[in-house]
Amino acid sequence: MRTLFLNPPSFEKFDGGASSRWPATREIESYWYPVWLCYPAGMLADSKVVDAPPHGISIEQTVAMAKDFELLVLFTSAPGFQVDVEMAGMMKDANPKLKVAFVGPPVTIDPEKTLRNKAIDFIVRREFDYQIADYAKGKPLEELPGVSFRSNGSLVHNAEGGYIEDLDALPWVTKVYKRDLDITRYNVPFLLHPFISMYTTRGCPAMCTFCLWPQTHSGHRWRQRSIDDVVSEVRYALEAHPQAKEIFFDDDTFNYQKGRTIELSKKLAPLKFTWSCNSRVTTDYETLKAMKDAGCRLMIVGYESGEQQILKNIKKGATIDMALRFTENAKKLGLTIHGDFIIGLPGETRESIRKTIDFAKRLDTETIQVSVAHPYPGTEFYDYVKQNGLIAIESLTDETGHQLPNIIYPGLDRAELMDAVEQFYAEYYFRPKVIWRVVRKAIFDGEERRRLAKEAREYLALRSKRRRFIDEQREAATVATSAGD
Repeated sequence: MRTLFLNPPSFEKFDGGASSRWPATREIESYWYPVWLCYPAGMLADSKVVDAPPHGISIEQTVAMAKDFELLVLFTSAPGFQVDVEMAGMMKDANPKLKVAFVGPPVTIDPEKTLRNKAIDFIVRREFDYQIADYAKGKPLEELPGVSFRSNGSLVHNAEGGYIEDLDALPWVTKVYKRDLDITRYNVPFLLHPFISMYTTRGCPAMCTFCLWPQTHSGHRWRQRSIDDVVSEVRYALEAHPQAKEIFFDDDTFNYQKGRTIELSKKLAPLKFTWSCNSRVTTDYETLKAMKDAGCRLMIVGYESGEQQILKNIKKGATIDMALRFTENAKKLGLTIHGDFIIGLPGETRESIRKTIDFAKRLDTETIQVSVAHPYPGTEFYDYVKQNGLIAIESLTDETGHQLPNIIYPGLDRAELMDAVEQFYAEYYFRPKVIWRVVRKAIFDGEERRRLAKEAREYLALRSKRRRFIDEQREAATVATSAGD
């Protein structure tokens, strides 16, 4: 079957179906690669991957593609689900013979809800690589593990088939990028542009209660590609995409195991290229040095909070002291860090927010991202807020896909959580040494200057929008209080 693998358009500048762990429209426009779709696409020679958001492909243009394919595989997200369903229906109207499969976290969480939509013929829960390829090659749904579908008026849920263990048997996604994608369309503010993204492992052993992917899609079982296979793909990627300035290893935690990380770094070093990765603060100096010697430039690090009790509440498996030591070691080695923080995790108070902001300033990483805590369905965090009656609204985003706080805590309403995000950014970036760090880059690098100007415009527009939300929430609270009196 000629197959279309689709990361669909929905909200403007929305990165919902790619490898983002927080599917949403970001403060600064950015897009990650649709890595998961590219694996099964590499198994089907006449398939096509369409990543609509970064390539500026509209819903109408996407629907028009329906007539050229027999099978549509759509990667959906919680915020964009309803738009995705409507678009799948439009594509089926355009081509009634088109078979439609939905994949992604929402279908694993609630297959029954997904299949209430008649436009969807079947879904694949969790990893879907071989099931999709086998179906396209003629294998019946009844024989495919992890598949849910309708049959004779009822729903059938095939037994789970286990996670893929032999990752070396999977295709190289970078070959699919070469075939179907324009790598210059992928931009993440803290990565060099253009960059290429790939995995060396699947799954994450960490038990963070809020993280969407291990709990709904890739699992906690950590599976590794062989080091030789990784090195071979990197070599191919550098030759096939000579314009790429950086490779990003998008594993949940690239350096989880010290021995493997050091060995892989030693074998990557002769290729003499620049790369970045996700990292945990549990990584020691020796491992970081091996990474730096092999060309590592930057790490994305989830610090989350400066309050130790919150780190315990979310099962982070790390301490404040570990974070401080890790950051000091990275700076000694000249490694850049993009630090991630979250406002609104279980146990959050005004005092813990203050501690986290002060902690971030003490760490003083190159850049930061501050997110509102989002309890995605299927996560332990979601179960916690539901059981404790903390969800204010079910919606995760506003009408344009931007994150909204949808939970409340005693003494912390939605307006205060959003205000804390704005306060965090302002206190962090409007410090003299940080301003000078940014200005110095802009002075000596014209491309960096243009990029920073664009990012500033985007952030200021979103900041204005957030201020309106905060003001509206507080005005509504005042009116409600007055009415109660």
